[in-house]
Amino acid sequence: MGCHMKKSLWQQILKGTEKVAQKVPAVQRKLEAEYAQVEETVRAKMRPPLPDLPEFNEIPEQGVSQEQILNWLRELRQREQPPWQSGHVSGTVYHGGEEHSEFLSEVYRLHSQSNPLHADLFPTTIKCEAEIVKMNARLLGADPNVEREQQVVGTVTSGGTESILMAMKTYRDWARAEKGITEPEVVAPSTAHPAFDKAAHLFGIELIRVPVRDDFKADVEAMHKAVNRRTIALVGSAPGYPHGVIDPIPQIAQIAQEYGLGMHVDACLGGFLLPWIEQLGYPIPPFDFRVPGVTSMSVDPHKYGYTPKGLSVVLYRGRNLRRYQYFTVTDWQGGLYASPTLPGSRPGALSVGGWSAIVSIGKQGYLEIARQIMETALAIRKGVEAMPDLYLMGEPTFIIAFGSHRFNIYLVMDQMALRGWRLVALQKPPGLHFAVTVRHTQPGVAEQFLNDLNESVEYVKAHPEEKGEMAPIYGMANSLPFRGVIDEVLKRYLDALYD
Repeated sequence: MGCHMKKSLWQQILKGTEKVAQKVPAVQRKLEAEYAQVEETVRAKMRPPLPDLPEFNEIPEQGVSQEQILNWLRELRQREQPPWQSGHVSGTVYHGGEEHSEFLSEVYRLHSQSNPLHADLFPTTIKCEAEIVKMNARLLGADPNVEREQQVVGTVTSGGTESILMAMKTYRDWARAEKGITEPEVVAPSTAHPAFDKAAHLFGIELIRVPVRDDFKADVEAMHKAVNRRTIALVGSAPGYPHGVIDPIPQIAQIAQEYGLGMHVDACLGGFLLPWIEQLGYPIPPFDFRVPGVTSMSVDPHKYGYTPKGLSVVLYRGRNLRRYQYFTVTDWQGGLYASPTLPGSRPGALSVGGWSAIVSIGKQGYLEIARQIMETALAIRKGVEAMPDLYLMGEPTFIIAFGSHRFNIYLVMDQMALRGWRLVALQKPPGLHFAVTVRHTQPGVAEQFLNDLNESVEYVKAHPEEKGEMAPIYGMANSLPFRGVIDEVLKRYLDALYD
């Protein structure tokens, strides 16, 4: 009887499988149609026709004159500049002032051939990099009076992703050498940046993602429960990119201290703005090296430090920890080789430009800019709070995140795009965010944003049947349980950028 039941059950499973198999071609065709639509949308938005710029699919037989190339680029720059120049883009361009940009361009020109790999040839660049690290360390609470080996030190990197990669690689090698851990795990909130996933993928680390609370802050209890004998580090954000929320860093750091773990604070987005906001008197919870147990931080001066793009800093509490970041080769036929970060050759002009930006703005300059940004952010926050169809996500500072319980919020994003605004789409739950920068402190920008947002909301309420342009893509990403489909969509997106 039992055998007969098993056989019958097996036959039912086979029959069901056959039905599914018969449906696969139709499902595949539908997916291919969806993929093609995504590629078409991406190409239309990201690769629009540039009639004034010829296509070069191979190296031209004869070189084009420099003057002609400059004319092309000037024309294209004028076309691409207006959306961000007028303050209609979330984040992205954090300063953009003409005088500041021209100053940095001149600095870059003077040092365009610099390469920090050859330290003996470019001592100016090396000095600038060392001082960038020191200035960032002091800004983020480093105590200069501790003994030398315990001082906060670091390196310059190419961006926030590389800073996070370097920190995770450092903890992996530290834990292997000093704790004997060969199957490392890192515990991070679900809101932590995807750079941690990339680091885990590249360096053979298991990334343990834990849910966040209703206020989008890291769930400290959940992180504590995820710690085991393979854990090498914990992660917190200040703030997290999606909602602009600062995780409870002191509580996470306390767990790290209790178990002898690394504690990395991702302050890529806020590290060069939160200290000034705090000095202005806004309530900013502790997040930097003043917190016992914080052992590393990442900060991007190329955001709210207003340096040239491609400049970040990774910092460590103690010289011994930083040494696990380095890569050296002692027996290569080409000589001795040492590299502090992932690249070998690097554009030293970016570092000299970064040093020049920080030194030229100074503390009072950063404080004044922070004051303007926060006044603008508060005005936008109050305006969003006054709209009954929207709700704020978390506790915003300079990033205003919001969603809606009444309609598809991505349709609002589409409507804002038609009005010239570029907002950032969030998911799980669906939402949008707007990161306030210098560009948005211009007179009338905040008022125009709120007027257009209100109009967009009213339009979506009045036209519930409309699907929008990008809304279907984001809606699909939120609704499909099969992440492999979304993975393919993202790869098609990247294909469309380069094909």
